[in-house]
Order: sequence, then structure tokens, then C-alpha cells
Amino acid sequence: MANTSDVLKRLIVEMYVGGLSQRDIEYGLESALGHFVLGKSTVSELSATLSEEYEAWRTRDLSQETVTYLFIDTVYEPLRRWGQKTGILCVWAICEDGRKVLMSLSTTNSESYESCVDVLRGLIKRGMRTPVTITTDGAGGLTKAIDAIWPKSLRIRCWFHTRQNFQQKVPARAWPEVKALLVDMRDAPSREKAEQRRDAIVEQYQREFPELCRCLLDDADASLNHLAVPQRHQQYVRTSNLVERAFVEERRRTKVIPHLWEEGDVVMLVVGVLIRVSERWSKKCFSAFEQQQIRSLREQLKLDEQEVSPGDISHPVQTRRSAASAA
Repeated sequence: MANTSDVLKRLIVEMYVGGLSQRDIEYGLESALGHFVLGKSTVSELSATLSEEYEAWRTRDLSQETVTYLFIDTVYEPLRRWGQKTGILCVWAICEDGRKVLMSLSTTNSESYESCVDVLRGLIKRGMRTPVTITTDGAGGLTKAIDAIWPKSLRIRCWFHTRQNFQQKVPARAWPEVKALLVDMRDAPSREKAEQRRDAIVEQYQREFPELCRCLLDDADASLNHLAVPQRHQQYVRTSNLVERAFVEERRRTKVIPHLWEEGDVVMLVVGVLIRVSERWSKKCFSAFEQQQIRSLREQLKLDEQEVSPGDISHPVQTRRSAASAA
């Protein structure tokens, strides 16, 4: 690539991130240009370009992003060199004006409390403001880290994962009836109504399906906190689908190279793909009234009053506020 123009270099990077293997790129360019284009240094130059892009993105200032709804999840990718998988902890946000922004990506071998606190602390150091809600899949280490870093935010347990867990506790023949009641609870017009419907489900099934009732009451506030946001936004925050859809795009690319060599390769590729995904996504249309509702909820939760310094956190904080207790 020594004699290749900067435009062609950039094109090759985009082709690679877009889903073409090095061999496909080489064949395509040779067919189009009629001569050999890629030299032995292609891979290292591609990596260097993506590495520079990642470093600039990883250290960028976040203080100007009006983060409102946060979504955190992990994707696992295989590493050929070590014969095991590594996790990529992904943090997305929907801002007050409806924009969807990829905030952070970090490698992790587990969603341990220590690893997750490290990631969240890094976001704060880069100026990210406290989110109103944080949607996760309920992993223990991650939820403890969120409770420690952002005790005033409303943590939401992803309803997609929660529903899967509920379904495992109920016989297949009984599931349609139970599912209908759970959806009715999830979509209640108010927190009070949702709690009443939850209590009715427990009363009805506590003898027949005790494990279902136990799961329903476990981390109960997090299952209903989505009801605190504007009604039209509830469908956005109650699942981590925002993150999941991004992973679908990412996995389209890693299928081309199903076993990446080492951690650096994984990070460069995943970041390259997801940054481009985030640039293509259209923003949610939040009305001026909805934005005012968000600001009122921020004020109600006192999110802009710093209580805990991230540098001082070493152990999980047990206090967790629900939308009801904040009122």
C-alpha cells in the first residue's frame, strides 16, 4: 500500500470493516484495477489506521453529550491465539435530543464488579453526566457496579432477558396465560397499578409456581422502573435491544473472520464496525414536552448532585432508589 493514495487506503479500511476479508478485498481491487494493489504490510497498516481511530474515539470528551438513557451489555468473541473468548462490554446511550451514541467499548474476561466499576468510572472521568436510566441484563457484578457509581439513577432490568427467565419457570402449556399477565403488568399505566398487578400474579401463582414468584419479586424495582420515563419512551428503555441490534451488525463482520488472533484484533474490528453503525442510525424524535419531562425527572431524582466520588468506590453500595421512592 506504499504507493496507494490516501483515498484508496481509506476505501480498503471501509471494505474491511464493512464485511470483506483481506482476500476478498485483494481480489476485488485487482479485478477492478487490473494489477496487484495490496502488499504484505496491508494488515499492519489496516490495524494501525483502526488503532488510531479507536484511540481518538476512546479518549474523547463526553461532557457535551446530554446522556439520558444508558444501555450496557457484553458480546463475547473467540480468540484464536488463546483458544478462548473475550468479552466486549458495550455502552450505548440515547441523549436528551433523541440521538443514539456509542459511548464506550472495553474488553473484559467477566462482568465482575471490579471490571464494571472500572468502565463506569472511566466514563465519569471523561465527563459523562449521570444517566436517568440504565438498562442491563441483570448480571450481578454489573448491577452492583451501577448501584455503586450511580445510586440515584433508575436501573432497569432488560425485559427481554427477564421474560426468558420467567418462561423457564413455567410449564409450556401454562406460559401463554402467565405471559399475558406479565405483559399486562409491564405495560401498566402507572407504577402503582403495576405493583398491584404484580401482587395479584404472586397471589395467584405462589403455590403453583413458587420459582416464578420468587423471580418476579427479585430485583422488583428494576423490573418496573421503566414506567417512570415518558410513556412513549418506555418501549425504548425496557430492553437492551439497542445494544443487541448493534451486535447483529458486528457479528456479520466477525463471521468473515470467525476466530480473530488476539484481543487487539477484536477491539479494532468491533469498534470499527460499531462506530459506523452508530453513525448510520437515525435519532429518536423526542418532542419538546418529552424533553421537559426528562429534565423534570432528572431534577426529581437529583441526578446532578454528586454524592459519590468514583475514585473513592471500592465496595458495592447497597442503596438503590426506585422511581416510587424518589417521588
